[in-house]
Amino acid sequence: MADAIELYYWPTPNGWKITIALEEMGLRYRVNLINIGAGEQFAPEFLKIAPNNRMPAIVDPDGPEGAPVSVFESGAILLYLTRKTGRFAGSTPRERIAVEEWLMWQMGGVGPMAGQAHHFLKYAPSMDPPQDLPYARDRYRAEVARLYGVLDRRLAGHAFVAGDFLSIADFAIWPWASLWEGQEQTLADKPHLARWLDAMAARPGVQRGRAVAAELRGGLQADRKAQSVLFRR
Repeated sequence: MADAIELYYWPTPNGWKITIALEEMGLRYRVNLINIGAGEQFAPEFLKIAPNNRMPAIVDPDGPEGAPVSVFESGAILLYLTRKTGRFAGSTPRERIAVEEWLMWQMGGVGPMAGQAHHFLKYAPSMDPPQDLPYARDRYRAEVARLYGVLDRRLAGHAFVAGDFLSIADFAIWPWASLWEGQEQTLADKPHLARWLDAMAARPGVQRGRAVAAELRGGLQADRKAQSVLFRR
């Protein structure tokens, strides 16, 4: 039996992408918690794996040619895992193109924009002193709404994001989209997105991935030390 993949993780949407993928792919993994509120992402040993001081990252002891390999950036990890397993990347060239398109859409759009929405809607107002910035709140709230409109229209004609098959695009997008309430969004005008969110949430692999270290999530709004570490204040 192959050695377990070492996962460097904290329970955030980017971390959930990888735990969900690992669970859905049936890969063995061992969780190494990287407490981002305590600054563990800046430790020299972690920076050797993830030079951009962001989790998640993985070390696969059974990498190419049987040699260990480390991979950082959640999108790169997802692509690596599909190559390793041959699963969830589409079965035809056109399907693979769609998977990669929507994965890049998440990486360049939903992730950064929803992340900024969370920051300015939830965290910035709780800072000391408070940073209550109406322009920033409105800008990122509106851009997330636009992106979710794009996603809803896509899902009107497909069971999953890349087509009528589950893929790493779903694993990448769902963790962020599942937090739509904290981004001050509505699903009332997005029935297809609502249907997909529920379908993904009902999957046992998604549930297991989302549950990894779930008890450690939260508390940032009141944690001044963690805010200082994360937001470099």
